[in-house]
Amino acid sequence: MLLNDPEIPESPRRRIFAAAAVVVVLFAAILTRLWVLQIGQMESWRSLSENNRIRLERLPATRGLVLDRRGEPLVENRPAFDVQIVPEDTPDLAATLARLGDIIDGDLPDKAEFARAARRQPRHEPVPVRRDVDWDTVVRLEVLESELPGVRLATGPIRTYTRGSLGSHLLGYVGQVDPGTLERDHSYRMGDLVGKSGLERSFEEWLRGRPGAQQIEVDALGRRLRVISEKAPQPGRNLVLTIDGRLQAFAEQLLEGREGALVALDPRTGGVLALASAPGYDPNAFARGISSSDWKGLTGDVLQPLQNRTVQGQYPPGSTFKVVTAAAALEEGVVTPFTRIFCGGAWRFGNRSYRCWRPGGHGSVDMHDALVGSCDVYFYQVGHRLGIDTLAEYARRFGLGRLPEAGLDHEKAGLVPDTAWKKRRFNERWYPGETLSVAIGQGALLTTPIQMARVIGAIAGGALYRPHLVDRVESPGGETVDAFAPEIDTDLGLRPTTLHQLREALRDVVESPRGTGRNAHLPSVEVGGKTGTVQVFRMGQNRIKTADLPRHLRDHAWFVAFAPVEDPEIAIAVLIEHAGTGGGATAAPIARDLADFWFASTRGRDYQLAGTGGILSGTELVRAGAITAPPNAEG
Repeated sequence: MLLNDPEIPESPRRRIFAAAAVVVVLFAAILTRLWVLQIGQMESWRSLSENNRIRLERLPATRGLVLDRRGEPLVENRPAFDVQIVPEDTPDLAATLARLGDIIDGDLPDKAEFARAARRQPRHEPVPVRRDVDWDTVVRLEVLESELPGVRLATGPIRTYTRGSLGSHLLGYVGQVDPGTLERDHSYRMGDLVGKSGLERSFEEWLRGRPGAQQIEVDALGRRLRVISEKAPQPGRNLVLTIDGRLQAFAEQLLEGREGALVALDPRTGGVLALASAPGYDPNAFARGISSSDWKGLTGDVLQPLQNRTVQGQYPPGSTFKVVTAAAALEEGVVTPFTRIFCGGAWRFGNRSYRCWRPGGHGSVDMHDALVGSCDVYFYQVGHRLGIDTLAEYARRFGLGRLPEAGLDHEKAGLVPDTAWKKRRFNERWYPGETLSVAIGQGALLTTPIQMARVIGAIAGGALYRPHLVDRVESPGGETVDAFAPEIDTDLGLRPTTLHQLREALRDVVESPRGTGRNAHLPSVEVGGKTGTVQVFRMGQNRIKTADLPRHLRDHAWFVAFAPVEDPEIAIAVLIEHAGTGGGATAAPIARDLADFWFASTRGRDYQLAGTGGILSGTELVRAGAITAPPNAEG
């Protein structure tokens, strides 16, 4: 039908003309736009399609802080520059790495090592080659940007341990995520920092936070042009510890120049107040990316600075174990508090003479006297009457022979031997003479310092608490997310009279002039404790002067303590390796000074520095954490 057909009315004809005109205009507009895009702007769009890309980049989350019980930071974060390479933007990787080597001092991955790392992720994602470069390096890289295709500087948070090596074994360190973790957990990416040891590892899920992302536009060289969209990262949660940072610092000063461990607990809760292992190391080296030479230096050091002696070092407890033997004897009724045994310096059992540490002996002693003077002969005979299996049962009540579960890496359970253990381990029967050695803390018996701190804390408080290092977890804004209540591990099941008799004897170990631990005496607070000395080299019947032995064969020194005796606030275990002297001479003064510092800082009184004449105001200690050189540990 034609538009000019006379039979079509005038009004519909106009509408048809209008619709046709609109269609023609629309087609003209489309054709015009196509011409502009494909002809007029062809070069511009070709450049964009060839040279520009849209990428999704992860934004690292800031790890949570670690604070001591006072809220003072032990672990924080600071901004840092990292050097990265984007494989997709690097046409000649070998040349780029060689050029970077001329600019950056220190170790860089070789081509093969970089290729292995790059294969674990998409080619457009950057691979870190050096963390935390200094400002001079940043400037050189910026100036030479055009000569380094694919090389980029990224800013992000880096872990910083505010007081260097302080608390290194309990805090742990972070490092780059390993391939195994990447395969197991796809929320990590190559180059992410994860907790590798200590609390950093145990509380990784709380501390790590959640990364964000940016959608960005980059050019052919990988240079950022603009941000299209962004999802902000979520920072990690903060840990508030039971640790007192100032007490921890003082404990580490007391151990300076030694190999050993020092643990302080609150016997009323099991909260760890200080956990010091010496020698230590600086975890900041790991956060920056430790060099192979530094790593070899740490792992090859004969003093084993990476070992946390508080939970990993296993030692015979020596005479500190006599408190367990005494508890078992009183509970089982093999002796009463008034049972007297004569010590003439040795006890003949079978075809062997078992000597006391005092050559002339202690004479006739009861349980109280035997603990105060640490009489070996008394406890040989008590141990023989108990038998190894009963002794082992009580040792396990005190938490020995099993993991303390403090939440740290590679904790050791120690060893509580019994007849079944020897049969299983050696397929041999247990000999009664072996019980005598265990009764005084020698033989096959092994404990860790934190276990012995729990033992003395249990006697002080009447219950064995599970040790814990974290008081609560907080959001970045300071709200409590989770809290850790004190947890009783086991009820010792000891009669109140037994605990009273033990505490009274341990008080006199320190407070009596006859006590082996009198070097732990404090003028203002009553201290209870027990000394211990562990033979590293078995001398047999010969007595060899300690000074004539090589250092690695000299005795270990122990001291465990609690104070105040009537209402204990702190329980302490000190272990000094190869001290060459008894626990009363070496370990007891260290426990004394730590306890004195604790009471000075908590009660606001002056702290007298032994051997120096200097006085620090306790109030100033609380406010500013002023800590000076430690007292002379030899008293």
